[in-house]
Amino acid sequence: MSAASVEQPFHDEEPVTLTTIADEIMERHPGYRVEIIGGHLLVTPSPDGAHARALTKLMRPFMAADLDGGETEVLQGVGLWLPMEPEDYAIPDLAIVDADFEDHHVENNAYDAVCFRLVLEVTSSNWKNDLKTKVAAYAEAKVPVYVIVDRKHQRLHVLTDPAGSTYENHRPHAPGELVTLPDSIGAKVTLDVAEILKAGQPKAAD
Repeated sequence: MSAASVEQPFHDEEPVTLTTIADEIMERHPGYRVEIIGGHLLVTPSPDGAHARALTKLMRPFMAADLDGGETEVLQGVGLWLPMEPEDYAIPDLAIVDADFEDHHVENNAYDAVCFRLVLEVTSSNWKNDLKTKVAAYAEAKVPVYVIVDRKHQRLHVLTDPAGSTYENHRPHAPGELVTLPDSIGAKVTLDVAEILKAGQPKAAD
């Protein structure tokens, strides 16, 4: 998903919070995703169809492992409150959360990171945000597992063991590999890298 720079669209004399600006952008541009990371606004237009197809393909093994029900839920686009700055939050493409996550609402439709067992991003033109900015953000939030479907470089990254602003273990996987995710997510889940990356590629026109 591509991020756009944003100029403050307000003329009030009183200072306007980033959260207010984010809400205004989403109201004016339905379908856009707005996040605040490190005190900066990230504005993401609606994703392409291949991005959505990859997410659908990814949800299936989590569903098959019974992670959507019982102790956990599998959710798209749920807000994760970040610890770096007072207004920081992210909206990962996909997440596995504890079933009681709604008891841990912070504000602005975002929930405490303690509820998140895994977050997953599918890259688009803003791939550097997913591979750098969000690595630091999710590590600081102590999210145990971060998975990145890197469509630009055709790799699937699995990051585990957050420490400070990074993950101690970061393994990229190429097409042809089968990747078993850590048991900490709540069940055994194996991802076919080639299948997921293929789903994330736009289909050629006839």
